[in-house]
Amino acid sequence: MATQDTQDGGFPVDPLHQFEITPLIPINIGGLDLSFTNSALWMLITVGVVSAFMIFAMRHHELVPGRLQNCAELLYEIIANMVRDNVGSEGRQYFPFIFTLFLFVLFGNTLGMIPSSFTFTSHIAVTFAMAIVIFIAVTVIGFMRHGLGYCRMFFPHGAPAWTAVILVPIELISYLSRPISLSMRLFANMMAGHILLKVFAGFVLLMGVAGVVPLAALLGITALEFLVAVLQAYIFTILTCVYLHDAIHMH
Repeated sequence: MATQDTQDGGFPVDPLHQFEITPLIPINIGGLDLSFTNSALWMLITVGVVSAFMIFAMRHHELVPGRLQNCAELLYEIIANMVRDNVGSEGRQYFPFIFTLFLFVLFGNTLGMIPSSFTFTSHIAVTFAMAIVIFIAVTVIGFMRHGLGYCRMFFPHGAPAWTAVILVPIELISYLSRPISLSMRLFANMMAGHILLKVFAGFVLLMGVAGVVPLAALLGITALEFLVAVLQAYIFTILTCVYLHDAIHMH
């Protein structure tokens, strides 16, 4: 389609083509499509890159760390401080999950900036799957720690009893909307940024020599998109910590 548009003098880049999920290894079991896709491939690549990064960065445990070890320790300290500040000392046991979640989203976002790669965090199916796992896990933790008393978080302490008919539905809707807001924030930011990059790349191709201005804008937007990729991973993780804090402390 993009080639045809170019030949007809139209826009040379299809900004939505980059989000197309294509099966690499078709798998069909009982009418259920379980094909191995480009999205799954880049998830595996992300896991491999994260694993290789941590293994190589920490393989020597040097007293005077090198650059790679410095980066790994910096990421560790950032998430450790995040867990301590937002969850408290009781959040230590959940640190491995939160740290893994942060690295997975961070590297998934940044690897998606490589030309011809695939940004799986720009798909709502992926971000919602992560968000619903977090939501279920946090809810289970809340009920395991507080039993049915966990339901008290849907009615603010000290509020008049007659306001329950108003406050409980509002708090319940707010609670149930957590996985939606968590997943939509990451998905929307990554998708919008990549569309913008493609559009400006199209202007550069379309304008040829005169495309200096859109090229400069493209470089600026690329730098901004890298910042957004890191920031969205941080926000996704810190919101997970906030939800975990609510489950543990109920306020």
